[in-house]
Amino acid sequence: MNIHEYQAMQWLQDYGVRTLPGFVCRTVDDVRAACQQLGGGPYVLKAQVHTGGRGKAGGVRFAADEAEAVTIALHLLSSRLVTAQTGSAGLVVQIVYIRRAIDINSEYYLGFAVDTQNGCVTLLASAAGGVEIEQVAAKTPEMIYRETVDESIGLRQYQSRKVAGQLGLEKDQVGAFIDLAQKLYCLFVEKDCSLLEINPLSPDSEGLLLPLDAKIKVDDNALFRHDEMRQLNSQADDAIEREAGKLGLSYVAMDGNIGCMVNGAGLAMATLDLLCQSGGRPANFLDVGGGVSQEKVAAAFRLLLSDSRVTCILINIFGGIVQCDLIARGIIAATREVTVKVPVVVRLEGTHAEAGRELLSQSGFNLTTADDLVTMGQQAVQLAKKGVMS
Repeated sequence: MNIHEYQAMQWLQDYGVRTLPGFVCRTVDDVRAACQQLGGGPYVLKAQVHTGGRGKAGGVRFAADEAEAVTIALHLLSSRLVTAQTGSAGLVVQIVYIRRAIDINSEYYLGFAVDTQNGCVTLLASAAGGVEIEQVAAKTPEMIYRETVDESIGLRQYQSRKVAGQLGLEKDQVGAFIDLAQKLYCLFVEKDCSLLEINPLSPDSEGLLLPLDAKIKVDDNALFRHDEMRQLNSQADDAIEREAGKLGLSYVAMDGNIGCMVNGAGLAMATLDLLCQSGGRPANFLDVGGGVSQEKVAAAFRLLLSDSRVTCILINIFGGIVQCDLIARGIIAATREVTVKVPVVVRLEGTHAEAGRELLSQSGFNLTTADDLVTMGQQAVQLAKKGVMS
């Protein structure tokens, strides 16, 4: 689960980390009120959407005064921010986070991540902050400093002090860096994070280190321990993604026009690859899982139909734990409630596949069946081009 920057900043404050005052703005009037409370400019306004590369895409803007801040807010709010990570559809900006802008002389990166290969938490730091850390790691990996944290004893002061030296921090900044790293590590562990990034971490005019941006991901498998995060989890950028989250479905919006329902993440990824190889573009990643119910299948099908971009639906099910006749009943139940105006391609294989295909053939539901993966992908792409049926 991703959380927005303004939410991450609140978490930092909760753990005693010093941050710059900021305000969440959903309207232009909110921006005016925030400017009044912050005092004179300059200001920085940041679109709150779950994607990287906001700055390059125009989602981070600077304003000299209140009037310019209002003009920028008018442009950002309700617009779609398109970055390299969102695809051409982009994400709707519903919230702008505003704070005072400060002069930046140096930018550092500080983060914690789960090292899945070694089964531990790793502290990551670099003096090349303020840019995409992935590019730094790819092009100049020697600029990324790492410290493996033993979870049985936690982050040690000597580790933070070592990293502070590698970053070239001033002597009077080392103690503050050690304190900051410890607070971030506590947050990381207690909130069951999989990633926590401060980028950039910059000194202010007095040399005090300030987190100017924060990115936090929480392990979805640990959400049952955090009732307080349910509200945060309901604030996904995509409306269909929010609804899928309520249903317990794994859904990620993409930028294509072929709606996909698949069971199993591996099969889902292979299905998306096949569509792309056949010249098509998936509208989503939707994994209904192995222990899915008929009601959940019906709900998933309705979600795909609710996406106005979808001109064809592809259902690719391998019956292992899940039974194909259950999938068929869910599809039939959904079609009785909503009008299906797009072509549907179905491939059922595995447990009770023959029974599932028989149910669909007797339902009177207009669909196209596929016997193999390659044909399935080609059929979906061809039908998607024809679009909505009369």
